[in-house]
Amino acid sequence: MALFRRKKSSDAQNKKSNIPDGLWIKCKGCNDTVYTKKLDENHRVCPKCGFHYPLKAAERISMTVDNGTFEEVDAELRSIDSLDFFDSKKYEHRIKQAEEKTKMNEAVVTGTAEIEKIKVAIGVMDFSFMGGSMGSVVGEKITRVIELAIDEGLPVIIFSTSGGARMQESTLSLMQMAKTSAALARLSEKGLFYISVLTDPTTGGTTASFASLGDIIIAEPGALIGFAGPRVIKQTIQQELPSGFQRSEFLLEHGLIDMIIKRENLRKTIASILKFAVK
Repeated sequence: MALFRRKKSSDAQNKKSNIPDGLWIKCKGCNDTVYTKKLDENHRVCPKCGFHYPLKAAERISMTVDNGTFEEVDAELRSIDSLDFFDSKKYEHRIKQAEEKTKMNEAVVTGTAEIEKIKVAIGVMDFSFMGGSMGSVVGEKITRVIELAIDEGLPVIIFSTSGGARMQESTLSLMQMAKTSAALARLSEKGLFYISVLTDPTTGGTTASFASLGDIIIAEPGALIGFAGPRVIKQTIQQELPSGFQRSEFLLEHGLIDMIIKRENLRKTIASILKFAVK
């Protein structure tokens, strides 16, 4: 009987090991089990609770613009270790690892595209590349795509997701806040329209610059949006913080963003705004 029981146990283990890894995931929003394929088909939104998972830049572009219209610009730009920065490892090694992991050159992809036949300049950040941190190249690419929009008279759309300034570039990273903001000021002077879309998370210097300067600011549901983290803020002001005070719903209630749009409706909403705003 003991041998029989061991055999049954072994058979069960074999059957369990035949289930492919990654077939199911436990949802971060509702803790329920979700079929990964179903999640992907739903644009990485939990079909049970609506929790919005991060998207890769390529996925975001694909679901937003008209098929075959995206033309990337400045794809060749790459970060360099101009400060010879070293923490637990050299910055140049971190860059190389991020490139190999994500198959991207930087934390933002920029270019032109059409949305329901309206040509736009677009930038899409990707959190998987060093936490979407804003280094010199991120700032430069965003500034260049805004300048391209000025030259061609195009509206601008930027999807933000970022952990903030890239510490390995120190002050060089912080300078990108002023540079991108100045470019948007020139865009505004030309009477051109800017839509800022905030996704989870959008924090630090990105929030404190171009992400908060849209003529229309849209956020996805439940997105973490803020400058400093709640622990730092609590220690600074020595007060208890309201529940969910850095989530998009709280920001909408207090007038810091204009609307919250579910991912499935984002393309349609952006197109409607463009048709109204672009002459």
